[in-house]
Amino acid sequence: MLRPALALVLLALIAGCTDKEPPAPPQVAYQPPPLPEPPPAPWCARPGEVTAFSVAALKSNLMVTAISCRAEDKYNAFVNRYRPSLLQQEKTAETYFSRNDKRRWQQSRDDYITQLANAQSQRAMVLGSQFCERSLGQFDEVMALQKPEELPRFAETKTQSLPQAMKFAECPATAAPAPAPAKAVAAAKKKKK
Repeated sequence: MLRPALALVLLALIAGCTDKEPPAPPQVAYQPPPLPEPPPAPWCARPGEVTAFSVAALKSNLMVTAISCRAEDKYNAFVNRYRPSLLQQEKTAETYFSRNDKRRWQQSRDDYITQLANAQSQRAMVLGSQFCERSLGQFDEVMALQKPEELPRFAETKTQSLPQAMKFAECPATAAPAPAPAKAVAAAKKKKK
C-alpha cells in the first residue's frame, strides 16, 4: 500500500517540476582579456612624441571601428574636425623616427603604423560581436570635445584601453646647460662689437 502512495508522491513531484522553468543562469558581463603587453620601443620618446603615439592609437582604433562597424561617415567627420591636430601629431611622430633612424625612418614609421593597425584589428577579433557595441561610443566621446586642441589630452586618457604597437618609454630629461662663465660672456659681447 505504501508503494502506490509513494508512486503518487513521486509523480506529483515530477509533474510539479515540469511546470516550473529552471532559473535563468546569472548574467555575467563579458570581460575581454587584458591587452597584451606590446614590445618595448627601440628608442625612448620625448613627452610630445608619447602624446603623438597616443593620438595615433586613437586614430587607428577609430579607423578599425569605422571599417568593422560600417561607420565610415563618423570616421570622416572625426578626420575633418581634427585634421590640423592629426597632421601636427603625425609630424611629431615622424620626428621620433627621423631622429632615431635617419636612413630608414619612413620604413620604420610605416612598420609602426602597420603594427598598430594589426594590434587594433586583433583586439576587434577578440571582442567579436561586442567590438562595435564597445567601440562606436568613442566617436561620440571624441566629437563631444569642446575644441580640437583637446584631442591630444583626450587620446592620452585612452592609452590604457587602446592597443599599441610598441611601449614607449619617455626619454630622461636632459640637464639644463651650465651657465656660461662671466669671462666668456664678456668676450662674446666684445666680438659682436
